[in-house]
Amino acid sequence: MKPAADLAVIGGGLAGVEAAWQAAQRGYRVAVLEMRPQLMTPAHRTADLAELVCSNSLRSNQLTNAVGLLKEEMRRLGSLVMDWAERTAVPAGAALAVDREAFAAGITAALASHPMVEIVRREVTELPGDPGDLAHGAGVCVLASGPLTSELLAASLAEFTGIEHLYFYDAVAPVVEAETIDRSRVFPASRYEKGDPEGYLNCPLSREEYDAFYEALVGAEAHPRRSFDKAIFFEGCLPVEEIARRGRHALRFGSMKPVGLVDPGTGRRPWAVVQLRPENTLKTLYNLVGFQTNLKWGEQRRVFSLIPGLEKAAFARYGVMHRNTFIDSPRLLKATLQFRGRDKVLAGGQLTGVEGYVESAATGLVAGLNGARILAGLSPLVFPAATAVGSLCAHVSGGGADKTGGAGAADGAQGTGRLRRVAFQPMNANYGLLPPLENLVRDRRERNLYLSERALKALDDFIKDHVLDLAPVTWRR
Repeated sequence: MKPAADLAVIGGGLAGVEAAWQAAQRGYRVAVLEMRPQLMTPAHRTADLAELVCSNSLRSNQLTNAVGLLKEEMRRLGSLVMDWAERTAVPAGAALAVDREAFAAGITAALASHPMVEIVRREVTELPGDPGDLAHGAGVCVLASGPLTSELLAASLAEFTGIEHLYFYDAVAPVVEAETIDRSRVFPASRYEKGDPEGYLNCPLSREEYDAFYEALVGAEAHPRRSFDKAIFFEGCLPVEEIARRGRHALRFGSMKPVGLVDPGTGRRPWAVVQLRPENTLKTLYNLVGFQTNLKWGEQRRVFSLIPGLEKAAFARYGVMHRNTFIDSPRLLKATLQFRGRDKVLAGGQLTGVEGYVESAATGLVAGLNGARILAGLSPLVFPAATAVGSLCAHVSGGGADKTGGAGAADGAQGTGRLRRVAFQPMNANYGLLPPLENLVRDRRERNLYLSERALKALDDFIKDHVLDLAPVTWRR
């Protein structure tokens, strides 16, 4: 009897859809096992695959930024996520932001209509205990259940890995209805006039307004955390109230920094500013940029209404905070994203210890590509450490950049005995993960551009030498 699928993907988030697409495009039958809508998470609102639960921004789109480099690498690898991000993009200056509903709906439809993909709506409650027993009868399994892995699957994952999980908290920013923003108090502009001048609405604060807002924010009441949960936040997604507690001016040097902006009403730079970014193509909803929060909903309404322009704002969504789970990947994963000792089980997404939408999708892409290679009887690939995607895989597998440009070894012999679990934390794409340039370049922007050019050259050579030996059956473009 033939299996129900060649490759099973557990989870329909950004990593899961990318893994499924890579394998299906290469002619393998894929089952995407997604528990929603039968079982919802604390953060998801729909049953769509690839639903974005935090910001609608995929961050910088420039090649002088590591995540901009990662996006370009994914485009060259035939990324489904990048394709739909560009199709559903909304103005966001130098960043790539999307209409989140159109984005998720487009990806869901693309997979649902693919002849090699089956979307199965059920919760996976346990991982296979026997190496020959994989999910949904498949020959290869990609675990991409995400940071909001269900409790039953998380318990099975703990048994599967044999070690305790690491975890951190993540927070979601509130969204307001556009028609309730007082346009007389705000002005449209992107920092330093980069990108679409209508990309952001800016709420300028005077020194007095900032001080009043700050006092209200640090004194506001937050949702209680469960007593057995230790507060471990990812530095790149701190709740706004946690940042404020670091000092009166912490926000002015963070999400509320006024640099690169001039208030046309005064002709001067504001003391502080809150930026609002479109949530959808119609610009009927706006996200408070950098305002992830765990405040109680009534407190959010009270405190955020002190922001000029938001005095009478209607909230389409309040900020929430939830516990995110990730595994101790340096002990568990190879640079190919295979589990050590379980070569037919791979992992992708935030569960591996990468942070960010693009990073999650990128590791899902690698897992799906390597899953297809395993099915084809080919060796799974270790991407060059000089590439953004390769550096992320090296990071989560306990390898990392070295001066020779080699990624972490695929055989798992990476000195993991020296690693302490508490030292491993989620990581965004960044140039610090790449091997340094041979020649010193002092200008940071110029150095980053050289690193990106080197990375893309390395990736193009790698694609020609390795990836095309398992060429997709059909290309979208």
